[in-house]
Amino acid sequence: MSSSKKITLVTILVSFFMFSCVSSTELEVGGEDGWVVPNSNKTHGDVFNQWASHNRFKVGDTIRFKYKKDSVLVVSEDEYKQCKATKPQLYSNNQDTVFKLDRPGLFYFISGVSGHCEKGQKMIIKVMETESSPDSPPPSSSSSSSLPASTHKKSSASKTAVKFSSSVFVAFSVLVVSVMVWH
Repeated sequence: MSSSKKITLVTILVSFFMFSCVSSTELEVGGEDGWVVPNSNKTHGDVFNQWASHNRFKVGDTIRFKYKKDSVLVVSEDEYKQCKATKPQLYSNNQDTVFKLDRPGLFYFISGVSGHCEKGQKMIIKVMETESSPDSPPPSSSSSSSLPASTHKKSSASKTAVKFSSSVFVAFSVLVVSVMVWH
């Protein structure tokens, strides 16, 4: 194989490798305090929406709920407003729930413990649209959010992870490059 063909092949493999990486962030809901009933003295019970408004969420990010003797539910907008879930999309009470934000739009979370939601243990997260074409349909949610967008805060409660879309692809790329170098 000629030198220029090897360089072209390596360039293509490196490009595929770079595009197969997806960057995502995991944030701990509520920061160091976690998913708890807000103190009545704190910001009129809107602690979690204020926390969410200081972060910019994107598709692929995950959020971690840490709590004791509580639960977290993913609910509809109406269930969020009523602090009552009849058909939650997710119910978890394992004290350490990780939820993946898998689409753009609004996600509604409430505590499943009676009275906690009414005391402010609820949250709306807005996941930003990805780069889209002019033909892209609008978000599925009919309501607009007043949550301002900002950037991820760097703290002990967040970490960035790079995930590979396929370890087989990585192994194959290393094998091809190795074969080309030795020939």
